[in-house]
Amino acid sequence: MNLSPLSNSITPPSEPDETLTLESHNPISPGQDLFFLLSDKILTLILSNLTKSQQISACLVCKRWLKISGGLLTSLRLLDWDFLDSGRLSYRFPNLVDVDIVQACIISNRNNSGVCLSDKFVSIHVDLFISDNGLFWKPEFLGARVIDRGVRVLAQGCRNLRRLVLLGASEDGLGYIANECLALQELELCSCTDLDLKGLAGFRNLQILKLVGSVNGLYGLVISDIGLTILAQGCPRLLKLELVGCEGSYDGIKAIGQCCQMLEELTLCDHNFEGGWLAALSYCMNLKTLKFQSCKFIDPSPGPDEYLGSCLTLEELRLERCRLRDKQGLGALFLVCEAVRELVFEDCWGLDNNSFGAASICRRVMSLSLEGCSLLTMDGFEPVVLSWKELKRLTVVSCNNIKDSAMTPELATLFTLLKELKWRPDSKSILSSGFEGTGVWQKGGRSFKI
Repeated sequence: MNLSPLSNSITPPSEPDETLTLESHNPISPGQDLFFLLSDKILTLILSNLTKSQQISACLVCKRWLKISGGLLTSLRLLDWDFLDSGRLSYRFPNLVDVDIVQACIISNRNNSGVCLSDKFVSIHVDLFISDNGLFWKPEFLGARVIDRGVRVLAQGCRNLRRLVLLGASEDGLGYIANECLALQELELCSCTDLDLKGLAGFRNLQILKLVGSVNGLYGLVISDIGLTILAQGCPRLLKLELVGCEGSYDGIKAIGQCCQMLEELTLCDHNFEGGWLAALSYCMNLKTLKFQSCKFIDPSPGPDEYLGSCLTLEELRLERCRLRDKQGLGALFLVCEAVRELVFEDCWGLDNNSFGAASICRRVMSLSLEGCSLLTMDGFEPVVLSWKELKRLTVVSCNNIKDSAMTPELATLFTLLKELKWRPDSKSILSSGFEGTGVWQKGGRSFKI
């Protein structure tokens, strides 16, 4: 058995109602197990206060301690599929609420290769073979029937699941989970097709969904508008949705906006959407947070500005590790998100003065964070920041072309009005020298981080 818990924290059980009592009228014989006199509730309370390594050692004491320690574990990443398929998983750990079975679904012979492939989603051991063109590897997955059978065993044994990560489950497998695990709130699906998503219709309380379409070098299944529409119709109560490596267009995002009217957070990672999809964001009437992660583009052809619409409830826009060479798509994004209050750029390549200048249309920005944006200079940064009259928080880190020496008195005065300021554009930045003669340090009651 090879198991790895997802977290080190274990929630201790509630205080037992009974108190510890020892039968004093019966003499204790030498060698008698004193812990036998303790109830399961008291012993559970004792074991819950041990460290993780101590709990592992405690499992070896006796079968009773093994069972009680297993009941303390609530989060688990499965590595051995046979442990699940045999039914031992739910017997050994009856109180699981968070299970990840992705690694166990990948067939890997660790004896033949010491190479481990790490991706942002999974980390697997791979088998290599040598050909004339070099080294190659090809991952192998368990069949859909095998995975569905294991998922059914999991659903029947762990009915209190609240979070689950699956790979390769079909519509039937998802149906087993939906019928048995009524408390499930968070689901992550990898390597599934459009039609597999029909199984989502049975989930009554699902609020958080992460859908991983194609993953470079691992698998290349396509999630298109068909899947997004099935998803939207099957999960109307979604609050958070993350789409990774998915394809689609205006129609798919529109269906999500129209059906998932409670959606508050949408994350797009490495998407392959067709041009014109940005206009569909206006259908997300309650969207508060919009995130782009590792995207090669925003929208290759957003269309005329008058057709884009606007997300009036949007509060936060985050772009992390994205390529922002597409100035037209980025400008259209700012137009759709003109009501945003918090704007974050983190390690985005291609954000220069011209593209950042388009953000001035977002006049209600209260918080700006720039990190790792090396093409941006003070000439592009300052006019936009000065145009935001409601700006209260500012973070500038590792933006090497924003220099203290180019700072104007107007910008220095703005800094005195901020509630929070974190200013480290480069390793040579000395804020006090840049503010010499401006009187910026004469006002107190602000938070400055240098």
